[in-house]
Amino acid sequence: MVGFFVAAAVVTALQFLRVKDRRLLLLLALFLCLAAAHSLEWWDPWKARFHFAAGFAGLGLVLALAPRHRLGP
Repeated sequence: MVGFFVAAAVVTALQFLRVKDRRLLLLLALFLCLAAAHSLEWWDPWKARFHFAAGFAGLGLVLALAPRHRLGP
């Protein structure tokens, strides 16, 4: 499971270097936090912290990808 998240983070980092879209940094943070969380034992308190950080990165990604509505001319 950790290998999948690390591979996804590497692909996301390469895509960021290619297109320079800052929203990809949130996705990169999500994958790295999930990789860190899954690499720890179940009793480690940092496991829950990394999961929360991944959740916040996901929420930030949702906000970054949300369409922006203009108020008018």
